[in-house]
Amino acid sequence: MKSQSLQASVINDLVLLSSVGIHPIFVHGGGPAINLWLDQIGLKPSFPNGLRVTDSSTMEIMTMVLVGKVSKHLVSLINRAGATAVGLSGMDGHLLIARPLPKAAQLGFAGEVAAVDSTILRALIANNHIPVIASVAADENGQSYNINADTVAGELAAALGAKKLILLTDVAGILEDKDDPKTLVKEIDITGVKKMVEDGKIAGGMIPKVNCCVRSLAQGVQTASIINGRVQHLLLLEILTDEGAGTMITGS
Repeated sequence: MKSQSLQASVINDLVLLSSVGIHPIFVHGGGPAINLWLDQIGLKPSFPNGLRVTDSSTMEIMTMVLVGKVSKHLVSLINRAGATAVGLSGMDGHLLIARPLPKAAQLGFAGEVAAVDSTILRALIANNHIPVIASVAADENGQSYNINADTVAGELAAALGAKKLILLTDVAGILEDKDDPKTLVKEIDITGVKKMVEDGKIAGGMIPKVNCCVRSLAQGVQTASIINGRVQHLLLLEILTDEGAGTMITGS
């Protein structure tokens, strides 16, 4: 969400949803901001299979940018829009315990979620606050890890027993033909998604998005949707209308 108007649209939608009794939790990354700061110190990002390679220098920059800049900016926007937001990272309140991804030798300090303690989130939700979560966490020894924001969202949704997981991206959703935006798949089940991955129709950065949707559904989340965050108010259409928006993945 580089565009300020799009940021404002999503923030206003979150605040509206909160005002009508829905309890949104906003999990964010910050790729463009991270890449800008990495470029300033001469580090070039790499993304094999849609996952960022994270060395120690990159990890330090990521923590500073996500927790100290992006999170605070989003919290400020939500507060100004009329709600009350609280910024957290996975390290706060024992929210997340991280562990390295299986391909640690290739990806460095890129991690996954080993455990979730949702106590602090439940307290915030009970007081009608909107949690804003930066997708960094530490392992049991205090080593920081970069975790894909979609993965964090999926694990939190499962831990909280959320009815719906929504991933905002820069495409319409899952496409039958990735080069043709008119081939949007409106609804698909886990079996269908896995077949599309096997057939190579889902690739690149869409793979971790789909994987986290499948995992969250397997853990009890009712539906998971991938929608275009660049279209204003699509979030409201997805939640408040029967037609929805983007691609909805179901468990069966």
